[in-house]
Amino acid sequence: MEISLTTPSILFPTVSLLLIAYTNRFLAIASLIRGLKTKYQKEHTANLLKQINNLRSRITLIRNMQAFGIAALFFTTCSIALIFFGEETYGTIVSGFSLLLLLISLGISFREILMSGGALKFELQEMEDELNKEES
Repeated sequence: MEISLTTPSILFPTVSLLLIAYTNRFLAIASLIRGLKTKYQKEHTANLLKQINNLRSRITLIRNMQAFGIAALFFTTCSIALIFFGEETYGTIVSGFSLLLLLISLGISFREILMSGGALKFELQEMEDELNKEES
């Protein structure tokens, strides 16, 4: 298979936008953690501990998403350089590897999105518990 310089270059805007999205997710979670810290100082509930554990796992996932995304961008750049210098075979291999890294990053992102839904369930459960106490 023959690829040109433009083939791996297509990944540049995609990976760049993904990294921005991943950073925004990280910043949103950092804000949530700061809010939970304030809430935890006022009250110590089991629900808060579940949320803290969920957020800790999500931070790890986001860090891994970012790492694989950056690695994909790095290897995409390497593949472009290899193709530019006439090493099409190696460039193709490295480009394929960068695609694999991007797929891993997207897979981790999918897992983190599923976990974020779980975090909302903790919030809903807490509200339901409070309503049940008020009705009793």
